[in-house]
Amino acid sequence: MSSLYPDDRLTTARDAARRGGVDALLMTPGADLRYLTGYNAHATERLTCLVLPAEGDPLLVVPVLERAMVAASPAGSLDLDVAGWEETEDPYAVVGTHLRSALGRAPERVAVGNRMWAEQVLRLRDCLPGAELGLAGSVLRDLRMIKTSAEVEALRRAGQAIDRVHARMGEFLRVGRTEREVGRDIAAAILQEGHVSADFTIVGSGPNGASPHHELSDRVVHAGDVVVVDIGGTTADGYCSDNTRTYVCGGPAPGEVADYYAVLLAAQQASTAAVRPGVTPHEVDAAARDVITAGGYGEFFIHRTGHGIGLEGHEEPYIVAGNSEPLRPGMAFSIEPGIYLPGRNGARIEDIVVCTADGVDPLNVIGRDLVVLPG
Repeated sequence: MSSLYPDDRLTTARDAARRGGVDALLMTPGADLRYLTGYNAHATERLTCLVLPAEGDPLLVVPVLERAMVAASPAGSLDLDVAGWEETEDPYAVVGTHLRSALGRAPERVAVGNRMWAEQVLRLRDCLPGAELGLAGSVLRDLRMIKTSAEVEALRRAGQAIDRVHARMGEFLRVGRTEREVGRDIAAAILQEGHVSADFTIVGSGPNGASPHHELSDRVVHAGDVVVVDIGGTTADGYCSDNTRTYVCGGPAPGEVADYYAVLLAAQQASTAAVRPGVTPHEVDAAARDVITAGGYGEFFIHRTGHGIGLEGHEEPYIVAGNSEPLRPGMAFSIEPGIYLPGRNGARIEDIVVCTADGVDPLNVIGRDLVVLPG
């Protein structure tokens, strides 16, 4: 854990805040707090907040009943003061008092976590009168977007674990079972294969495969159905997996499906091959989209080509048309073109890849061909 959550991250984030003209970062439970401290706090109505001033000592404000959890986490080994507040105390006042003391003045610009609860933002605003509130994402994005070698290996372990679930798909996906039954067994396998949570299980059978974010339903899988299976979870060290494969259950693929799947596979390969430093997400997206359009299915590719991944399943960079920020080594993201034929079926191929100094490193290695499963 020490390599994933190094003790210099607070200093690095403080320096970034200072360069950005921000007096302090305020982080409540979520990926940013875990990134900075290693503490995977759960969000409740009781305030947990990292106070990271641009000058002065940081402070982690937590409910006193959760101090032991902090000590047991990687945050316990940091040089970080922890203030446990009692039930009758006002933790927001603790935040404001510490921040003014650390800075030696009232803060002028404070950045809060992008996903902080609205009620917490408003309470913090009240305890910091006159301070301009902004988003911490603008300060932390470059730090989180470029993965360290330890983070890449954590993502690789997550990718290998989700690959093992796909390798077992014949155990779960069978004719006569409902999507919900299949999804339940997949979720159990995600835990068995090395995750601590199953974050999503999309099982889109037949016409449901044409809906990229389909929810599990009671539709029964029929012989010859094309089934899109998009699954992912979070590992114990906090890093996420996300991988999609497409199956045909109980029979050969209909001719039309085999034809458009060949186009999709070529698009996914072209997009992956386009990844290297200096290439833009726009160009990576176009590499997939151009192949699908040339194959006659352009109108049926209805989402971006990919999204970043790390401590969150979706984070920067986004592999989408119009994103002109050049790729850099250490950026990790999905490559997941899809073709969706409304009312009929669909297909998607998704891998997580990392941009390296000389190209691309795919973290998912399980086969990408259309898999025909016995009934």
